[in-house]
Amino acid sequence: MVYKKALSALVLALPIVLGLPSKRSLNAKCEFLKPIAKDLLDNLFDNQCGDAAHGALRLIFHDAIGISPKVGGGGADGSIFVFNKTELAFPANDGLDDVLDDLGPFFHKYSHVLTPGDFDPTPCSIQFAGALSLANCPGAPRVQFLLGRPQPRAASPPDLVPEPFDSVDKILSRFASVGFSPEEVVALLSSHSIAGADTVDPTIPGTPFDSTPSIYDTNIFIDVLLKGTLFPGTANNQGEVKSAINGTLRLQSDSLLARDSRTACTWQSFATNQVLMAAKFAPAVFKLSILGQDTRKGVNHLLITQQMTDCSEIIPQPKSLKDSPVFPPGKTLRDIEQSAGTEVETLTPYQCRGVPFPNLPTQPGPPLVVPPIPQADGDDDDDGDDDS
Repeated sequence: MVYKKALSALVLALPIVLGLPSKRSLNAKCEFLKPIAKDLLDNLFDNQCGDAAHGALRLIFHDAIGISPKVGGGGADGSIFVFNKTELAFPANDGLDDVLDDLGPFFHKYSHVLTPGDFDPTPCSIQFAGALSLANCPGAPRVQFLLGRPQPRAASPPDLVPEPFDSVDKILSRFASVGFSPEEVVALLSSHSIAGADTVDPTIPGTPFDSTPSIYDTNIFIDVLLKGTLFPGTANNQGEVKSAINGTLRLQSDSLLARDSRTACTWQSFATNQVLMAAKFAPAVFKLSILGQDTRKGVNHLLITQQMTDCSEIIPQPKSLKDSPVFPPGKTLRDIEQSAGTEVETLTPYQCRGVPFPNLPTQPGPPLVVPPIPQADGDDDDDGDDDS
C-alpha cells in the first residue's frame, strides 16, 4: 500500500543531527508553557526524581514505539491517552493505567489553552511531561522538546512494545524497524537507571532496577553485569532473572542485552562513563519522541500540515552529577559476567574487544538492601477520552 510505503520512509527519515540547540531566547509560541512546566514540576513530580517522574518517562516510550512500517500506527502521537481502553489492554502496557491516573488530571487542566487549532494537547502533553521528568533527576541530560503534534487518529496496533521476556533478536529487530541501532537501544535503556518494576513481580511494586533509582548514573550498567544471586520477591516471574543486589529487580531483557555480542560493548562503555551515557541517551530519547513526525517538512504521517516548534528552552537543566563508579559493597571484579557472544568469547575474561572491564573500588559497608520506590498517589479521575 502507498500508505505503508510512505510511513516506512517517514519512520526511517529522521533528522541526522539530534540534540539540543545552543542556548537562545525562547520562541514566543512557547511562552504559555512556562506556568504549565512549573505546575508539573511542583505538583505532579514534587520536584523529585520519583515514581511520577519515572512513569512519565516510561510513557514516552510506550506511546512512541507504537508504530511500524508493516502494520502502521502513529508513533509519538498520544494515542495511548486518547485510546487508553484499547492500548492499556496490551500486556506490555500493564501498570500504565496508574501513570495516566497521575498525569491525566494535568492534561485535562490545560486543555483550554492547548487548543486543537494550535496543536492537540494529548500528544504534546505526553512528550512534554516526559521531557520535564528528567529535569528532576541529577545527572540526566536535558532533552529536546518539539511542540505541535496533531490529534491521534487511531489506537496503536498491538504487539509493538517489546516485553522483558523477549529475545535479543526480537528486541533489536523491533527497534531496527523504526530506525534504531543496537547502540541506540542500549542508550535508551539508560532510562532504567531511574526506573523500577510494578507488575513484573506484583508482590513487590516499586522495586528499582538499580541501587540508585532517583539518580541518573551508571549503576544500572554495573549492577546488571554482576552475577545474579537472588530474587527480591517471588521467583519464576516471567521477564525476571536473579539480581545481584537485595531490593533490586533485574529484567531478563536487560541481562541478555548486557551479555550479547551485539550490545555488550556499548553496555560496558556506559558502565563507567556517565557523561557518555547521558550524551547518547539525549538524542536517542528525542529521536523516539518524534517517531511518526516529520520535523523537517512540518507534516505528520497523515500528510496534514503541522509545523512543529522547538520549545526545548522550557526544559530546565538537571543538576550535574560527579559520578565515581564503584562496585556495590561485597562485590568485586570477580563478580562481573562478560558476554558469551561470539565476538568476545575468545577474549580474556572481563574484556570487550580488547578493552578490559575496569577494576573499580568496592563501596565500603554491609551488603545493600535497596528500599522500594515510594509510589505516587493515584487519582481515580478518568484517564482521557476513552475509545469505545
